[in-house]
Amino acid sequence: MANETILLIEDEKNIRELVKYNLEQEGFRVLTEAKGSAGLETALREKPALVVLDLMLPEMNGLDICKTLKRNDKTHALPIIMLTAKGTESDKVVGLELGADDYITKPFSPREFVARVKAVLRRSQEKSPEQILRSGTIELDVTKHELRLKGKSVEITAKEFELLRVLISSRGRVLTREVLLSKVWGYENSVNIETRTVDMHIGQLRKKIGKEAERIVTVKSIGYRFDGE
Repeated sequence: MANETILLIEDEKNIRELVKYNLEQEGFRVLTEAKGSAGLETALREKPALVVLDLMLPEMNGLDICKTLKRNDKTHALPIIMLTAKGTESDKVVGLELGADDYITKPFSPREFVARVKAVLRRSQEKSPEQILRSGTIELDVTKHELRLKGKSVEITAKEFELLRVLISSRGRVLTREVLLSKVWGYENSVNIETRTVDMHIGQLRKKIGKEAERIVTVKSIGYRFDGE
């Protein structure tokens, strides 16, 4: 994982210096850009292992950059961490819905930030087994990373896909939010991470799978269970 390139697109100089310093201390190569348009160009040219992306940027905002990268065949799998002062649930949902892998709100702990960067990188490097998971009208093609309902492809983010994969694979067993954070996001100390992240992804996933959403059962005060066939 060390020596991998991370691109930081952030217009606040003190944040750029803080993040760059802490990541370099862990052995990462760090590229920085202060403007959105330049950041997008660098991401497409350098093909970093991960992008840390501020939401509010001059020339081009973070959401548009995220959207552009996720729609590009060459960068759609590029892990993205949103880094922003905005912390409302609606902001998080939009970023995550566009395909961001994580969302860190300023101010943040440098130690936690580095841990979450490593977690996202670790998760993105894991290879998926070649298989197709089926339940009801749901068909999850792990090899192609595609969700199909009644044979029709459904647009889904990388994290939503992985969340559904874990749920289906564990059908019948209750998975706590902490377990899901560990399995889907790769957090080692998931108990210290905001579990609301899981709930937001579950909500978006339910909307996308329509009538099959009833298979994802909320177990009060614990987590979620997938009722398969």
